[in-house]
Amino acid sequence: MADTSGMTQLEQQHVLTDESMNALGPDPEQEIRPERTRVPQPEIEPAEPEPQLEQEQIHTQGPEPTQEPIDAQEEVLPQEPLDAQVIPHEPVDAQEEVLPQEPVPQPAGAEHAQEQAVQQAQLHLPLRDLFEDERRRDFFDICVPLYEASIKGEWDVALGILERTDQDQDYTYLVRCSITDHCETALHVAASAQNTSVVRNLVHKMQIEDLRYQNLAGNTALCLAAMTGNVEIATIMVGLDPNLLTISNKNGMIPLYIAALYGKRDMVNYLYDETNRQEWTDQNKTWVYVKCVEADLFDIALKIFRMHPDVFQNETQSVPGVNQNELTQSVLGVLARKPSAFNERRRHTMWRIVSSINCWWPRPIANNKSEALELLSAILTSIEKKPKKEIDRILRGPHLKPQDEPVTYPSRILFVAAEMGNTKFIVELIRKYPDLIWKQNDDGLSLFHVAVAHRHQDIYNLLYEIGSMRDLIVVLKDKDGNNMLHLVGKTFEKSRLQDVSGAAFQMQRELLWYKEVESMIPPSYRERKNKRGQTPHEVFTDSHEKLVSDGENWMRGTASKCMLVATLIATIVFGVAYTIPGGYDEKLGVPIFRHNVPFLVFVVLDAISLVLSSTSILVFLSILTSRYSQEDFIHSLPKKLMLGLSMLFLSIITMMIAFSVSFYVLYRHKFIIIAGFISLLALIPIIAYAKLQFPLLRDVYSSTYGSRYLFKPKKQMLYYRNPSV
Repeated sequence: MADTSGMTQLEQQHVLTDESMNALGPDPEQEIRPERTRVPQPEIEPAEPEPQLEQEQIHTQGPEPTQEPIDAQEEVLPQEPLDAQVIPHEPVDAQEEVLPQEPVPQPAGAEHAQEQAVQQAQLHLPLRDLFEDERRRDFFDICVPLYEASIKGEWDVALGILERTDQDQDYTYLVRCSITDHCETALHVAASAQNTSVVRNLVHKMQIEDLRYQNLAGNTALCLAAMTGNVEIATIMVGLDPNLLTISNKNGMIPLYIAALYGKRDMVNYLYDETNRQEWTDQNKTWVYVKCVEADLFDIALKIFRMHPDVFQNETQSVPGVNQNELTQSVLGVLARKPSAFNERRRHTMWRIVSSINCWWPRPIANNKSEALELLSAILTSIEKKPKKEIDRILRGPHLKPQDEPVTYPSRILFVAAEMGNTKFIVELIRKYPDLIWKQNDDGLSLFHVAVAHRHQDIYNLLYEIGSMRDLIVVLKDKDGNNMLHLVGKTFEKSRLQDVSGAAFQMQRELLWYKEVESMIPPSYRERKNKRGQTPHEVFTDSHEKLVSDGENWMRGTASKCMLVATLIATIVFGVAYTIPGGYDEKLGVPIFRHNVPFLVFVVLDAISLVLSSTSILVFLSILTSRYSQEDFIHSLPKKLMLGLSMLFLSIITMMIAFSVSFYVLYRHKFIIIAGFISLLALIPIIAYAKLQFPLLRDVYSSTYGSRYLFKPKKQMLYYRNPSV
């Protein structure tokens, strides 16, 4: 068991889940194509010369596979006896008996090397004729060009190599030869490079048995195709030899498991439908099931779960070392850390405002349960029949403390979901087991306290659905004497604050959280001190001092830059008001085009632009001269910035329209096409400003007016079907 001291709740859960998953399948981080291991040889002084063994050179060019002579430094140590040692001299055949020497200490790593050598001996490796020393030139003349043609998808080049005749030598057997140091054939290379045309032509030049060749990692060409997710290539090979579906690599991974490991949904669907599941072992079922959950392939995982209840829904131990309870714990832990799998993607606040308005048109019915939610419901339903102690053990998760201590700790799966903001996961758990709302973690906090500490308002809002019971929950304190209001001021996650743009609006969100929790807890707890003698407000002020400073700098910088633009616009439109198109009548002193309607439109738009730009200047000036107290970040500063940006945007629009109208007034008679073209060009600044600055303006509106919908939602989630967030 890994040492979990000093870790947070979420980090401990990651360690626990990783330890549990090690028993459920091969290490997913293990390299699929390992380098060939060399066995270290100890240096010993032989007492007397030993007779050398005769070497029989093996070399065939037919369909029978040949075995490469083992180099003196790659010599495989015999397993019986373990302390036997072979004197390195001339290469010996792998089939010949090795003479034992005097017992010597086994070199470090030799046992592991022996195991790898035995595994390689059990693999169905391709021919390695071209790797012999006397044919090394053929390797560079044949294997390298064939490798390049396979990886580039140049079938014409590859065909020319396979059909060439040189000194009465037949090269068609090259399709059964290794062309890389990893014992990979041209089919392996083409499959990994996703060259479908090369694969389609190669298989027609190979026998069925040739498709089963494995590289040093034990991967067939189908395994490599499963990694890439190319279903067309897999269909070609499986159509010729369905037995490829059950051939595993050295780590016991079948192609379906490999596809799930790499998250190739289409490939997993195809291989799952093609695989004869009657031949699956319980280990294969478990491995594929877990990897499908980890890769978000919940539809396949749900099929496996329902089709094999003997493995996943029984109390008996089906897989060596892993019982059904431990498997359920691991899968629930994975689901708890995947809020996005439950359609928890946050809608933009502006859309939440629109959707919350009671409109006259009928609202669509809520979507059906997501696949992850269906899987969770199926798992929770399957454990309902178990005794209460078994259910508590599953929901509690693995034990962090020594096994001889009393089992009193709460459901860690529940609190991991609370930290991750997995609202639907928690809702589904509470519907099945309502008592979970009373559970406390190792620090004495409820799931609602954890949600407040990590700023997950959807979980926090569940307090409004449990009635007066919330009054008994919100007053809980941790081991340091911090109540829920202390938690708002003590910690805040930067990752959650980054959902809001700008330090000023991040500070606004923090203040809204503080005000909300302050109204939730009893008045007597608002000024209570923790064990360090700090009130909640003091903790909040100390923790957010830097954020206040960053918010002030961000607000000042934004206001000063926008005020500069507004000043330029005001200067331009003010000057244009006295240098009007067409000029003035020298006798009367009035504009020449005063009776022209487009001219009057120009004058009005110019005046509006001047008023709007001047107003925005004054608003930005008030932002620069603000006190920047904490309370100013809630409403005053955001509203001023929102007003200033709006005025600036409208002033730019009216200025550019006035510019287009002035061209129309001057050149409408003889150069109407030029006037229209220039008018269209005037749209470019408007579009550019909208593209670049509208996201900021949108965030200002959503943060200011959408914050009222963060808490106290009208729509209940806890006891309604298919909650939507």
